Amino acid sequence: MIAIIDYGAGNIRSIEKALEHVGATVQVTNDPKVVTHANAVVLPGVGSGGAAMAQITHYGLDDAIREATQQGKPFLGICLGMQLLADHHAEGEVDGLGLFRGEVRRIPHGPKIPHMGWNQARPLQEGLAIFADIPEDTYFYFAHSYYVEPQDHHGVAAVTDYGSPYCSVIATEQVWGTQFHPEKSGSIGLQLLKNFVKWVNVA
Repeated sequence: MIAIIDYGAGNIRSIEKALEHVGATVQVTNDPKVVTHANAVVLPGVGSGGAAMAQITHYGLDDAIREATQQGKPFLGICLGMQLLADHHAEGEVDGLGLFRGEVRRIPHGPKIPHMGWNQARPLQEGLAIFADIPEDTYFYFAHSYYVEPQDHHGVAAVTDYGSPYCSVIATEQVWGTQFHPEKSGSIGLQLLKNFVKWVNVA
């Protein structure tokens, strides 16, 4: 079972339906016990970094997420959910989950902010499990005003150009993160979610 964390913001239903479509058994929850007992965890995200962390902390989900990842359970953060993996989020000036060394900053410049619409995520190496069966020139759907600035390049799996290049995909042994929305990215987004479910099944 994959736990989809519901902290009161975000389009939970779309990621739930997408994961079910690729064969996953899911449960939408804000219960820390469900999260720690799940086989894997998904943290979707739409909204403010500060407000999201306040809700996650209020429900005790921050400790549950850390415990699950420490146990080696696959974790996927989407959009704001990826940003909250970092140490600190500038929107609200709050501490993140600290699962990825880095800061979250507002996009300093670009054609338009927020960054909304289709763009590429360019893999930085070949053979990444998160991009299995996904062409390199693929476009994904983005909607955000903040981005993750890594402390180092360990775990940075792909970059996206928008005014300047930024980290748009994280892939470490413990966590995956996508700045784009795979559940809104058509068949290619579904393939990425299928890759996540495959990771869950072998973990």
